[in-house]
Amino acid sequence: MNSWKIRLGAPSEVEEFVGAAGKCDFDIDAGFGHITIDAKSFLGMMGLGYSRIVDVTCRGENKEFEKVLKKYAVMS
Repeated sequence: MNSWKIRLGAPSEVEEFVGAAGKCDFDIDAGFGHITIDAKSFLGMMGLGYSRIVDVTCRGENKEFEKVLKKYAVMS
């Protein structure tokens, strides 16, 4: 299980992230505080809001998805 902190700042970034997550054959969760959603859900990710640092937990590995995660990763 891998964890990342990312920030998505526009609907196009959410679309790219969710599209990449949807190609993975394992569960991916995203959230902040006590809220956790399925990271493959476009509406769920949009509901988290923009410019918020989001915790992403992957229950598997996919090199293409990791490229997207690195693109939006933030240092904590």
